[in-house]
Amino acid sequence: MDSFTKIFFKLLFLVPFHYWNMLAAGNKYNCDDQLVSALPQSSFSSSSELSSSHSPGFARLNRRDGAGGWTPLISNKYQWLQIDLGERTEITAVATQGGYGSSDWVTSYLLMFSDSGRNWKQYCQEESIWAFSGNTNADSVVYYKLQHSIRARFLRFVPLDWNRNGRIGMRIEAYGCAYRSEVADFDGKSFLLYRFNPKSTTALKDVISLKFKTIQREGILLHREGQNGDHITLALANGKLSLLINIGDAKIYSADAQINITLGSLLDDQHWHSVLIEHFNNQVNFTVDKHTHHFHAKGEFNYLDLDYELSFGGIPVPGKSGLLPWKNFHGCFENLYYNGANIIDLAKRQKPQINIMGNISFSCSEPPIVPVTFLNPNSYLALAGTSDQDEISISFQFRTWNNEGLLLSSKLYQSSGGLLMYLSDGKVKVSLYKPGKVHSDLTTGAELHNGQWHSVSLSAKKNRVSLVVDNATSSSQVSIPVQILSGNTYYFGGCPAYVNSSECKNPFGGFLGCMKQISIDNSEVDLISVQQNSIGNFSDLQIDLCGIIDRCLPNYCEHGGECSQSWNTFYCNCANTGYTGATCHYSIYEQSCEAYKHRGNTSGFYYIDSDGSGPLGPFLVYCNMTDATWTIIQHNNMELTRVKSANRENPHTVIFKYPVMLEQLQATINHAEHCEQELAYYCKKSRLSNKQDGIPFSWWIGKINETQTYWGGSKPDVQKCACGIQGSCIDSQHDCNCDADRNEWTNDTGLLTYKEHLPVTKIFITDTDRPNSEAAYKLGPLLCYGDREFWNAASFNTEASYLHFPTFHGELSADVSFFFKTTASSGVFLENLGIKDFIRIELHSPTEVTFSFDVGNGQNEITVQSPTPLNDNQWHYVKAERNIKEASLQVDQLPQRIHTAQSDGHIRLQLNSQLFVGGTASRQKGFLGCIRSLQLNGGALDLEERANMTPGVKPGCPGHCSSYGNMCHNGGKCKEKYNGFSCDCTFSAYMGPFCKKEISAYFGAGSSVTYNFQETYSLAKNSSSHAASFHPDMTLTRETIAFTFRTTRIPSLLLYVNSFYKEYLSVILARNGSLQIRYKLDSHQDPDIFSINFRGMADGQLHSVKINREEEKVFVEVNQNEKMKFFLSSDTQFNAVKSLILGKILGENSDVDPDTMKANSQGFIGCLSSVQFNHIAPLKAALHHLNSVPITVKGHFMESNCGTLTGSDSMSSETTHSLADHSGPIDEGEPLANAIRSDSAIIGGVIAVVIFILLCIAAIAVRIYKKKSAYKKKEVKGSENEDSAETALKTELNVQNTVNENQKEYFF
Repeated sequence: MDSFTKIFFKLLFLVPFHYWNMLAAGNKYNCDDQLVSALPQSSFSSSSELSSSHSPGFARLNRRDGAGGWTPLISNKYQWLQIDLGERTEITAVATQGGYGSSDWVTSYLLMFSDSGRNWKQYCQEESIWAFSGNTNADSVVYYKLQHSIRARFLRFVPLDWNRNGRIGMRIEAYGCAYRSEVADFDGKSFLLYRFNPKSTTALKDVISLKFKTIQREGILLHREGQNGDHITLALANGKLSLLINIGDAKIYSADAQINITLGSLLDDQHWHSVLIEHFNNQVNFTVDKHTHHFHAKGEFNYLDLDYELSFGGIPVPGKSGLLPWKNFHGCFENLYYNGANIIDLAKRQKPQINIMGNISFSCSEPPIVPVTFLNPNSYLALAGTSDQDEISISFQFRTWNNEGLLLSSKLYQSSGGLLMYLSDGKVKVSLYKPGKVHSDLTTGAELHNGQWHSVSLSAKKNRVSLVVDNATSSSQVSIPVQILSGNTYYFGGCPAYVNSSECKNPFGGFLGCMKQISIDNSEVDLISVQQNSIGNFSDLQIDLCGIIDRCLPNYCEHGGECSQSWNTFYCNCANTGYTGATCHYSIYEQSCEAYKHRGNTSGFYYIDSDGSGPLGPFLVYCNMTDATWTIIQHNNMELTRVKSANRENPHTVIFKYPVMLEQLQATINHAEHCEQELAYYCKKSRLSNKQDGIPFSWWIGKINETQTYWGGSKPDVQKCACGIQGSCIDSQHDCNCDADRNEWTNDTGLLTYKEHLPVTKIFITDTDRPNSEAAYKLGPLLCYGDREFWNAASFNTEASYLHFPTFHGELSADVSFFFKTTASSGVFLENLGIKDFIRIELHSPTEVTFSFDVGNGQNEITVQSPTPLNDNQWHYVKAERNIKEASLQVDQLPQRIHTAQSDGHIRLQLNSQLFVGGTASRQKGFLGCIRSLQLNGGALDLEERANMTPGVKPGCPGHCSSYGNMCHNGGKCKEKYNGFSCDCTFSAYMGPFCKKEISAYFGAGSSVTYNFQETYSLAKNSSSHAASFHPDMTLTRETIAFTFRTTRIPSLLLYVNSFYKEYLSVILARNGSLQIRYKLDSHQDPDIFSINFRGMADGQLHSVKINREEEKVFVEVNQNEKMKFFLSSDTQFNAVKSLILGKILGENSDVDPDTMKANSQGFIGCLSSVQFNHIAPLKAALHHLNSVPITVKGHFMESNCGTLTGSDSMSSETTHSLADHSGPIDEGEPLANAIRSDSAIIGGVIAVVIFILLCIAAIAVRIYKKKSAYKKKEVKGSENEDSAETALKTELNVQNTVNENQKEYFF
């Protein structure tokens, strides 16, 4: 038995569970007797009667006595029919009829109940359904089985609506059985003390159960304590019930040493509330009314030291446990059981186990308090006062959730001024106003809209005004320069519509809430007389009940959203939850890196929410957006770790902790197409497997908590290492390198790819305690790519085809999202039916998507109109959500349409048929087209699996490029894949998954990159190679050129293209810093020169240039400014193009003009990025395809990110793109050179003298060379300064073994 179980066995809890079940079931054994038919006439009463033959005594079901039923004098909403059952009875059903043979019947009504005929409570069928549907004619019987039975003496039927061609008419019956209970009344100064035998607490299941009712919001219900302040207490606090378990004396220092669980709300309403506390093993269930909190007990509670004594209603020695502020309970207990003992029965029979302290009676008294409810903004209560008195005294109590509203308005005697009392920002304010006088205001109280009862007292005598809230806990008073004389009428809660503003002023809106104990001039108002129209006047009130409800109980705000409320509704604050919507239901994050990628996001850290709106929260991952999108999740032990002195009796155990819950990891792995985790085991005389006795020396554990003995590169059923699979082990007699047991370092390294076993959570190593025996391990991050659910699709080929799935369960919150594409004009996407409820989403017309549903309040429909057709065979996104507050529909990025739910109505979506996708059960027009990534409440439906076995439906859906092709930028071409698409950047100057990643390079002095279109005229003529992509027999009449550059040198040669016919194109920066484009397409004429008068382009900033020639027309765009148009005066044919040169023209260049020659004298020093000439990307070829294309690189030239930097100092902060910057698999290749940092002083050292410029260039070249060498040395040195264990291990391995040298790729 664990420690907490012992404690609870020492403690409290309570009735055998089968006994509680009998109580909770409400005596369901045949409890359906007729209760009304045998009652005497005196048991019936009503608000009024039309005549003696229409009296309430004739309201028995199926009887024709008198006029055949009850009918009130006036048919309005203030009438009622009341039944006195003689004693508290259990009511399980009711039935109604109209007046016999008449046009009088009720179509809807409220059912109320009470123990005393006062302080009524309204019966609620569902969470917010108050009204019962009544009759449609006079004689048929409408019967209702109550969802939960009522225990009361009095029933009251309140008609809400009736046949408008007749009157209110009712005959009724109630069904149920006798109810027996034991009751005790505590006066607030008394309590019961129960001493029990410790042996009675040895039951496997302990239960305590009771019911209570009170008008006090504080009080001890039960208490048990021991030495040193240890105690367990059940207490009322602010109308809520708290279970407190406390360890005194700080014997342990743990947050678990104290538990405080709060349940319930508004429990001080003088109605019965049930409490149940169950303990079974470590599980504790705490229930108040219908709301249960489950929690697991902790072992620390064996520190509790408690006596075998339990008190009910108070604490025997208040100072002992430090609970002095707690009050004794003032109210009634019913059916109080502790571990099989009927405590109240033992007390009544004066058994020795019970000590009664104070006055306790065994009947329940009812305080004579009559509350009144202000239902809506039109509610008011008008009461007469005594006019022309120099003293005003008003007091009352109120409770509300609204922070604003009129409490009291009265016109002062013979004056146009008046008195106002109102709530503002949760405070009570009083304003006295008179013509020509400054307003006199008082304010007191705070947070008075918390649903609790608050008392208010206003007194004014002569020129002195005092306002007191909550019995002097907050008060305010003021003196005014004029005397106050009372008026003749006080308006509470609002103003009648027929009264002018001078008589009753209400600039604040009506009060919504409850009032009681209203007193005028020190005399309490008889509200029952008001109800009987004997005094006062009112509208839209419920008298003799307080109809306040806590709309935050239960809390419908999901995912930790904070609930707040007003009188009519509740609100959810979703801040910092990661969710959005009226109930914080829908995740603001994508479910996978794949989804982020197809929103156009680049590599980086992202929050993903694997189950969408499901219970799992969002978590942070790194998304590496390559062609295959990788999700990377690290753990707490990423370093290489050495192990010594471990054996089977004392194994070395390592636990890997991930920054997310295991359930979140599992959801991510389930989403992915493929997952892997690299596991490296380095060994020297340390074995992995053991063929002799079959017990492995080392093993690991994955997510399913099972021991795994296979290693990286192998499969679960093979039990080998990677070398055993490949046949490359250093000893062919073994299946792992380490099993060779050699006295030198080797390793078994490979990828674990079996998704059901990932991630690795533990590793056990045992064989390192022999001489010279040692091991080391390294576990890489969890890597996953793809999203099976994102591309899961089905094609519906006929209107009669559909897929069916199990019933969709989204009673309180339901969200549906999917992609569709179609050419049809209409069709149903999905439908699920219930008996009356349903949900349906359809393409209603080519431009309309409709979301319709019914939860029992009638059909609702939301439609989104698209300005463009949706049947364009493109993917479109639909998201529909329905919760108890609202429903919404969104299509693509169009504005969301929202439908607000009614505040009081059915809230549960109850479906029971299959879910139909692509068609309907009602055989309406089905859907023709594709549906993809169908998600219901965050869970994906496997459309492809179901489509494989369904005629007329095919798995998958081709044609992704038609929708996503525009995501391939900069000349990238979209390529179709079965699951999605990819961007082919072959003919783009950019790279990356969407061809958006700039390719930039830094050019040092004298550097040159030459792309040869053809080596020689004769060679190219007979060549079919890539070098001959520009054939000499072909003539260029158009070019498309684009590049960006950054430099501080002028003049500079930016780009040069020549031909075998001495024709050329040069783009230069002139001496004045302007851009010049020079075309020489006729060897016998001077070049055409086009000057772009943007001066100062050698400013170290990034500039973009686009040139597009179409025969004689040349269009130039610089820095995204307006295109400029030029015309060639010479030939329009560019013949036999030979090469494209970036940087300096090397070799013979006598054919160029003098200005191009001057610009070439120092070539280009700076940054070029994303260079494109027609479909050729020379910079990309030089950096990434040097061995496969005809390209020559000379001088100091290196890859850089200079094409993305901004700022005047960017030239001095060039950095090399590192292939290890992103975790996960990467393309093979190395940068051409290491980073170079050019000194900014040198960059600014350009002067006018040409010789000095050359000297500076030479100095720069020397500096670059030195820094390059220093950087290489530094990089080698940095690689040597790794973790000492890893360094020593690598040294000992002598670089002769297979070691993964890409360890940096795991860090991002």
